[in-house]
Amino acid sequence: MREELLKRITINPKVSFGKPTIRNMRYPVEVMLDLLAAGMTTEEVPEDYPDLEKEDLQACILFANETIRVKSIHNVTV
Repeated sequence: MREELLKRITINPKVSFGKPTIRNMRYPVEVMLDLLAAGMTTEEVPEDYPDLEKEDLQACILFANETIRVKSIHNVTV
C-alpha cells in the first residue's frame, strides 16, 4: 500500500520547477500539505480540487513522513 501511494508523487523538472507534485499534475505536495496544516480535511480538499483523490492527499502525508526520516536536522529556517 505504501509503495502504491508513493507512486502518486512525481518529480519532473518540467512540472512545477521539479518540486514533488501529485501524479505529474501541477499540484505541489507542499501546497496540499499547507492546506491540510491549515485545517482542511482529506475530504474537503478534493471538493476544491476535483482532479484530486483522497489517496493523493494520503500520498502527500506519507511522502512528507518519508522525507523527514533523516538522521538529524541542524537548522530549519523560513
